[in-house]
Amino acid sequence: MARKSGSNGEKTAKQLREAATVLFAKNGYAAVSMRQIAREVGVQAGALYLYTADKQTLLFDLMDQHMQDLLQAWEGRTTPHAIAPIDQLECFVRFHIRFHLPRADEVFISYMELRNLNPENSKVIQTARSKYEDILHKILRDGQADGTFKFVDTRVATFALIAMLTGMNTWYRDEGRLSLDMVEEIYLDLVMSAAGTKR
Repeated sequence: MARKSGSNGEKTAKQLREAATVLFAKNGYAAVSMRQIAREVGVQAGALYLYTADKQTLLFDLMDQHMQDLLQAWEGRTTPHAIAPIDQLECFVRFHIRFHLPRADEVFISYMELRNLNPENSKVIQTARSKYEDILHKILRDGQADGTFKFVDTRVATFALIAMLTGMNTWYRDEGRLSLDMVEEIYLDLVMSAAGTKR
């Protein structure tokens, strides 16, 4: 992505990403034009091409950054790696909820706009997504192997649990009846119950 150098260029590039994220999440990628994004940023439409090659590249960059942030955040967590599968599963659930909940627009785009990526870009995002799924899959396999978890198919369970956890973004509200801490504990119980175990 070609960007202007200097603080003003960096500021505009940041505003571009933020505006595109909001518009893509609200209206859908196909319905948003570069002219609309430029209007939100406060620049001429032609100026956007100093920061991105085209709308497809912009969408890919947003989705790729989201996945890289996710993988880096997991690797950078402070929880010890050498712990029992049941503790690893609890760590994963808490991490997934806390990482994704403040990023509702990014999560929505990551799932709903994958269809609008060209095949080359889609492959990159799918590969990154598989890396994240493999983290949970390994936890479930290890727990299955030592008798802690009971799944018919750990790969299907991986997809189901991630979908359940990510689905929290569609309904949770800070002003709702339950606090985030309370909902997190409920989700932990649901996950452990699905795994055939208890905390």
